[in-house]
Amino acid sequence: MGFADILEIVGSVGKFQIIQVLLLIFPVFFVCSQNLLQNFVAAEPDHHCRIHLEANDSKYINVTDKLQTEELLRVFIPLDQNQQPEQCRMYSLPQWHLLDLNKAQGNRTKYDTQMCTDGWTFDHSKFKATIVSEWDLVCSQKSLKRMAQSIYMAGLMIGAIILGRLSDKYGRRTLLFWSSFQLAVSGTCGAFSSSFPLFCFWRFLCGVAVSGIICNTYHFAVEWMPNKIRTSVMTLMNYFYTFGQLGLAGLAYGIQDWRWLQFAVSAPFFIICLYSWWIPESARWLILNDKADAALKQLKRVAKLNGKEEEGEKLTTSILKSNMRQELSGTKDSYSMLDLFRTPIIRKTTFCNMLIWFSTGFAYYGLSIDLQGFGVDIYLMQVIFGAVDIPAKLVGFITMNYVGRRFTQGTSLILAGSIMIANIFISKEFQALRTSFAAVGKGCLAASFTCCMLYTSELYPTTIRQTGLGLVSTMCRIGSMLAPFVRLSGDYVPSLPLVIYGGMALIAGVAASFLTETLNFPLPDTIVEVENRAKKGAEKDKEPMRDEIPLQEAHISLIKQTV
Repeated sequence: MGFADILEIVGSVGKFQIIQVLLLIFPVFFVCSQNLLQNFVAAEPDHHCRIHLEANDSKYINVTDKLQTEELLRVFIPLDQNQQPEQCRMYSLPQWHLLDLNKAQGNRTKYDTQMCTDGWTFDHSKFKATIVSEWDLVCSQKSLKRMAQSIYMAGLMIGAIILGRLSDKYGRRTLLFWSSFQLAVSGTCGAFSSSFPLFCFWRFLCGVAVSGIICNTYHFAVEWMPNKIRTSVMTLMNYFYTFGQLGLAGLAYGIQDWRWLQFAVSAPFFIICLYSWWIPESARWLILNDKADAALKQLKRVAKLNGKEEEGEKLTTSILKSNMRQELSGTKDSYSMLDLFRTPIIRKTTFCNMLIWFSTGFAYYGLSIDLQGFGVDIYLMQVIFGAVDIPAKLVGFITMNYVGRRFTQGTSLILAGSIMIANIFISKEFQALRTSFAAVGKGCLAASFTCCMLYTSELYPTTIRQTGLGLVSTMCRIGSMLAPFVRLSGDYVPSLPLVIYGGMALIAGVAASFLTETLNFPLPDTIVEVENRAKKGAEKDKEPMRDEIPLQEAHISLIKQTV
């Protein structure tokens, strides 16, 4: 409780906290657009084989000038089972006799067909330009579209591993600044890519940067906020992720060229990069990394903003170290990812969280990245999927505050898995009902994500918080990478993707029951503190906390008097 005492002296809820949250929700809003951008930049317009007249068809050229497009397609393109032009095949030879409707009756698939030989013609009425239409990512090249998203998710995974560790070593502010700069530059370069491989390269770097932004924005909020408002702040930030989904739908509807859309969601990070250096470094992190002088400077700055400059001036480095003596005694010179597995409670926490994050990311992006597959207008579907998060996160906020983190985490995953599996048994004729079930399932997963960020931050101590979050975020990104490829299994067994997504969510929901409850507990700073708390037991630990409250207040007063 040492840092909580210090935070009360300089102001735990004041002008500084308000400004900080306002600055942090801006990148969260645009990070959402980066994660879901694939739905629009890689949208697949209606298409068919490009028609090419051979020299020996020159006698028909004058005729084709007078024909309507639909009639001309009848000559070159067979119809599919829905009586629409095939998207990937064409007649080996033009069937001019099919212009005579009387002769065209019957099954025309008996004529020899072949794959498209001269590219494709795309319908640009809904999407002016996408990477699919620009680089012909259809038919035999269709898997490349999903690969682009998986490459972006691979960037998120690498970023979670590398930047999470670097953040624990070099600080939250430095990594937030660099990640914002990298995303601004990579996103802008990606918007002007001259080839598909180059586009994938820039999107990979965008993914790396997004991980750094997500980790550090949320940890800034957690480490500067007192227990009493931490859940509210995290929920607010997650709501701006939801608003980002709604904003992306409007932005994509207004900007239907993928290059300008990519630029529009990347350029704001130049501004974020500039103001991120204003945000004070986490004083909690500075003290635990033997930088008490720098922490004191930041705390005095916070006290000034909160109107407690006089109290802040009384603080000294010796007071900071004295007040956090217990936390400092439990630290060591360096930490690594191995520390996530050395002790029993941290090890159990890590394994359970790895499964929870993997399943949440796997199922969430499995539903969110393929909006065209629902057979509903893509812009409307994006709005529906964004809007359903609003009540879902509200319910999650209430249960996290009054029931507990563990209950919210497990229940949201079990509900999501059950709804996805139930959707398998609803006939395709009831499209509205299927869409509603999918939206509710996605809302449950959004609530799970909201809980994940807060719950994981509270389970890990400050010394390895970013390292732990980086590892479990990596599992989330692995799930996100695999999700698009699992979608391909639906081409063979339509219900299989939902079975896999839902099954993993159910398993993860059960795993959440093995985690330690953190509601109303102070944020831990050391591994020893986490292990000792677990040994005492949740019930025994709550009683001393109630008894200590007056002592904490007395301790704060004593500090003020002595200085």
